[in-house]
Amino acid sequence: MNKTVAEAVALIQEIKRDIAACKGVDVVVCPPFTALQAVGTAIAGTAIGLGAQNMYWEKSGAFTGEVSAEMLRELYCHYVIIGHSERRSLFGETDAGVNRKVKTALASNLRPIVCVGETLEQRKAGQTEAVVKTQVQQGLEGIGSDDLNTIIMAYEPVWAIGTGLTATPAQAQEVHQLIRGLLKEMADDKTAQAVRIQYGGSVKAANAQELFSQPDIDGGLIGGASLDAASFMAIIKAALC
Repeated sequence: MNKTVAEAVALIQEIKRDIAACKGVDVVVCPPFTALQAVGTAIAGTAIGLGAQNMYWEKSGAFTGEVSAEMLRELYCHYVIIGHSERRSLFGETDAGVNRKVKTALASNLRPIVCVGETLEQRKAGQTEAVVKTQVQQGLEGIGSDDLNTIIMAYEPVWAIGTGLTATPAQAQEVHQLIRGLLKEMADDKTAQAVRIQYGGSVKAANAQELFSQPDIDGGLIGGASLDAASFMAIIKAALC
């Protein structure tokens, strides 16, 4: 919940100015709902993709405060974040709800960015593997190989979001490898290798290159560092190295 419409447009104009030189990396921005239309207009004709931070699984109805996939598509969104840790922890979202949203997004030609990750307490208790496995399997239940190819996964250790803490490259790689293995079990190796798995958890310019160099880390889901054009561009450039 950052940036007014005017602030969001000003940020994207800065990013647009510098991104032309960054070939070979996919960039998607996910502003608040209020700024989607204005940012979408600002990035028209560029290679920058547009995504939303959340959506609901119903098409319409008495669901005050929610936004449907159809509404997002009308604004030319092509991506949507689903199951972000803040949605889970602050607003009670469940794996079953994530699963319904993912299926609706796919049926509406939206690419879901599906988030999974453990809390600090769960990591300390040695439950990381069990928690992530449950979130992946239940969140993607009933989704076939063809649709799995469309999904983007994001590992975001809850203890590393907005705290300044970051999983070490080895810690992040370990969980990314776990996720890819789970996808292989759910589909096949070819599908698992094709799925992009991003890391999200206090990614910044100083650590981005080392994180992105890990074999199963395919990019980043950037939070606070994306609110400043210079820091975001530095991370994008790190992905090119």
